[in-house]
Amino acid sequence: MITIAIANQKGGVGKTTTAINIATALAATGWKVLLVDLDPQGNASTGIGLNAADRERSSYDMLIDGAGVAECAVPTRIPGLDIIPATVDLSGAEVELVSVEDRTGRLRAALHRDTTHEICLIDCPPSLGLLTLNAMAAADSLMVPLQCEFFALEGLSQLLQTVERVQERFNPDLGILGIVLTMYDRRNRLTDQVADDVRSCLRDLVFESVIPRNVRLSEAPSHGLPALIYDHACSGSQAYMKLARELIGRLPERRKAA
Repeated sequence: MITIAIANQKGGVGKTTTAINIATALAATGWKVLLVDLDPQGNASTGIGLNAADRERSSYDMLIDGAGVAECAVPTRIPGLDIIPATVDLSGAEVELVSVEDRTGRLRAALHRDTTHEICLIDCPPSLGLLTLNAMAAADSLMVPLQCEFFALEGLSQLLQTVERVQERFNPDLGILGIVLTMYDRRNRLTDQVADDVRSCLRDLVFESVIPRNVRLSEAPSHGLPALIYDHACSGSQAYMKLARELIGRLPERRKAA
């Protein structure tokens, strides 16, 4: 199974929106997809239409109790897409993991036992704590949503330093799949400046596809639907379909054929 962590320690950059819509796009193209909600806020679970009553087992059970994917995964209304939801219990996991053996490898151990899915997307919390470290230790690669604003590069620098430390200590195979520019507004000169700066610094690491500011992307979670289903024709949905195609193109050949 290919495992991709979607992370940025800054909140409000589009991590969850990206996770939900890329997972939906991959499922629509025939992949067997697992979405792991690792954010205590549980926004990915809510945004995909999963009620609190349907979250009997969660990512907390995988991290703390060693539960497997088969025990925790819940089918969504989207064919081919399952989710491991988050509950409020996950908010205490950071503290509980401190005293647990192999505290950064708990998620990896659980996901490596999964033989049902072809690709896994992990929606990380807006921090660089033990939850995100677990995701990075479990992942083959990292996808970073980056809001087109002035302080974006400062936060990205810190994240890249964390990736280097994870590579040295926990997961030498972790790579960066790409940087996704989100909340792009062509009417704003600052947006263009930030995008140009990011591309000049990181070059081919930055996806060509950019995600625009789009009201329909913001509305969709309140209906418990990915934007791709809520309004397939809106500019945000079209951008995520394009991004999904580009993402698949960046996977190694043997994995694209899986």
